Amino acid sequence: MRRIFAVMAVVTVLSGCIKEKQTGADLKVGDRLPDFEVVMDDGTLVTDEILSESVSVVMFFHTSCPDCQQVLPQIQRVYDEYAPKGIRIVLISREDTEESIESFWQEKGLKMPYSAQNDRKIYEKFAATRIPRVYVNEKGGIIRYVFTDDPNPSYDEICTALENVIR
Repeated sequence: MRRIFAVMAVVTVLSGCIKEKQTGADLKVGDRLPDFEVVMDDGTLVTDEILSESVSVVMFFHTSCPDCQQVLPQIQRVYDEYAPKGIRIVLISREDTEESIESFWQEKGLKMPYSAQNDRKIYEKFAATRIPRVYVNEKGGIIRYVFTDDPNPSYDEICTALENVIR
């Protein structure tokens, strides 16, 4: 009996990124980006209106989430390839501190700008549960692809989605 409880406790802890209380929106393909505004760590202001001017990618993450840790290097590769082409790639934390993100970025060699959010206010405009969340959006702010951790998106999948939206 103790072994069962121990296994259940471990499963509960490890599924922290997945099983959560549903409290917010659940945007899907065809929805418009919600009204939002964030300031990136480089001082750049990003809003839904600004993102509507071009194709964009919005990712929500937390540095302690194992799935996010796997996806963030893929997003760095996407950023390196597509940001120079004018694609806006915006990373927004969900309940993560500036210090934690900065440390993780240094450790992993990430160079993308991010917006540290210590709460879920922005995240809940997009989703109720699950991170990472990656939204690929067409010009005009319409969501064309949504990726979550079921399964984690690969670099190739995100690039294919972007190429489909760019065309």
